[in-house]
Amino acid sequence: MPSPSKKFFVFVTRRFADSGIKALQKAGHRVEIYEKDENIPRTELLKRVKGCDALLPLLTDRIDAEVFEAAGPQLKIIANYAVGFDNVDLVEARKRGIVVTNTPSDAVNESVAEHAFALLLALAHRISEADQFAKAGKYTGWSPTQFIGTDVRGKTLGLIGAGRIGSMMAKKAVQGFDMKLVYADAHENLLLERDYGAARLPITKLLQQSDYVSLHVPLLPSTRHLISTAEFSSMKKTAFLINTSRGPVVDEKALLRALKTKRIAGAALDVFECEPAIDCDLTDTLELRTFLNVILTPHIASATIEAREAMSMVAAQNILAIFEGKPALTPAK
Repeated sequence: MPSPSKKFFVFVTRRFADSGIKALQKAGHRVEIYEKDENIPRTELLKRVKGCDALLPLLTDRIDAEVFEAAGPQLKIIANYAVGFDNVDLVEARKRGIVVTNTPSDAVNESVAEHAFALLLALAHRISEADQFAKAGKYTGWSPTQFIGTDVRGKTLGLIGAGRIGSMMAKKAVQGFDMKLVYADAHENLLLERDYGAARLPITKLLQQSDYVSLHVPLLPSTRHLISTAEFSSMKKTAFLINTSRGPVVDEKALLRALKTKRIAGAALDVFECEPAIDCDLTDTLELRTFLNVILTPHIASATIEAREAMSMVAAQNILAIFEGKPALTPAK
């Protein structure tokens, strides 16, 4: 077990909310941060991690065997500054005895759920389309047929993934907007069923019944392209898709076809399959940016002051726990 008085070296790949950084420094540990306000280049990452005991990367940093080798055998923990951890090679980390953690918290979950529900409302009431129309100077007077949307009250929300974030979205939908609720998950969520009258369904049946489909699953081999051609074919033509999870959960080419053929009514995406590119194929003519019934936000679902500070503290607390010889608070699973 490490000595409580021993001081360690922590490397942070980009500056962010500083509450966690201050906690590490207050404990006496040496903290180095990549100075530029940009994603750290790979060559710089491999150089700067040398000798670090803890690495605090972002979800945009690929952390693999090459990074572990560059850091050295003293590396104890990868404290990923994200709820997801698909950017970290977990198998390789376990081989080397390196702990990997993430940063879930109620603050993060709440922010993502709020953003997902904001996208749902924006789709229903055509907020983005109307905003662009008004800003372009096209509004010349009230019309009873202009930008007709739909109410969400009484409609069915289908949650694919009913964990913490999905559950928070469910609460907003049912208690705030009297929506009906169905969900698909590998595990039963008895609280959703008891408190909100939710029904657990296979994905195909959920898609057939839902007016809004919101994705809240991690990116795993089993969830890559979870929503593809067959799934879009199962959805109502009046239904909307919302994705605040991970981009590759949705097959972009299938989504483009569904939008082009009006198989679905629209979509709202905070994440993209080939992120940071909004389209995987920039040479095609079906770019997501051309669809008025598609809302795009640049991976900002958890971008609130409260969430970012919470993520910073959770990452720091995981590092401090490992330095003190204690179990990690939020190990990646």
